[in-house]
Amino acid sequence: MTKLLDAPLLLFILSMLFLEISVQTGAELRKVRPLKEEERGYFGVVLTATLTLLGLLIGFSFSMSVSRYELRKNYEMAEANAIGTEYVRADLLSANDAARVRELLKKYADQRVLLYRTSDQALRTTIIRDTAGLQKELWTAIVPAVRAQPAPVATVVISGMTDVLNSQRSSQAAWWNRIPVAAWVLMAIIAVMCNVMVGYGAPMRNWRLFLITPLTASIAFLLIADIDSPRGGAIRVAPQNLSSLAQSLQQW
Repeated sequence: MTKLLDAPLLLFILSMLFLEISVQTGAELRKVRPLKEEERGYFGVVLTATLTLLGLLIGFSFSMSVSRYELRKNYEMAEANAIGTEYVRADLLSANDAARVRELLKKYADQRVLLYRTSDQALRTTIIRDTAGLQKELWTAIVPAVRAQPAPVATVVISGMTDVLNSQRSSQAAWWNRIPVAAWVLMAIIAVMCNVMVGYGAPMRNWRLFLITPLTASIAFLLIADIDSPRGGAIRVAPQNLSSLAQSLQQW
């Protein structure tokens, strides 16, 4: 299910297919058991209520996806700020230690930019492994370097390096924070029910009209999945701050 949610276009196609089948199923049920005239008023109330519930769920899910997208953007900016701040604080160390830390921070920034931009799973795995290795090297380089410094200086440098490491973990947590699968299942079930009822309550069989509800719901699912997926689809967080920082560090 998670892989499907990372492929918004495939989700759109499958949603359109299953929802159109649902409408046609409702139309077939009408042949078996036609809707009586005295039942039509109550049926309209139920259909309206069900469509309203579906709309609320779609709106709520859209709001969740947008908030998660904004969170990923904020953490990308926080990462750039943390790396840039620690790069400047390296001035407080000795010349050799400062050069070592800065070189590692440059490599680290490049790796973070590459992770945001790539969509290849194998390459992402390699980048994550290299990033973890660079984090260990940064910490190994900073600890002996601050021991020879006064306590206030050591505190500032260590605090900055901690921010660098923690900001990466926060970004990773934000990428893992997705709309729950249970919410998607609930939306899918209600969407199917709505389309069956639309087909059942339609006074005549018109394929053009039967496309409206499935298409509308499928487009909504496509947009939500696209925004909610960190790497799938067209709407992604661009590492603008990290890219700008990486270029600045190379020219420093």
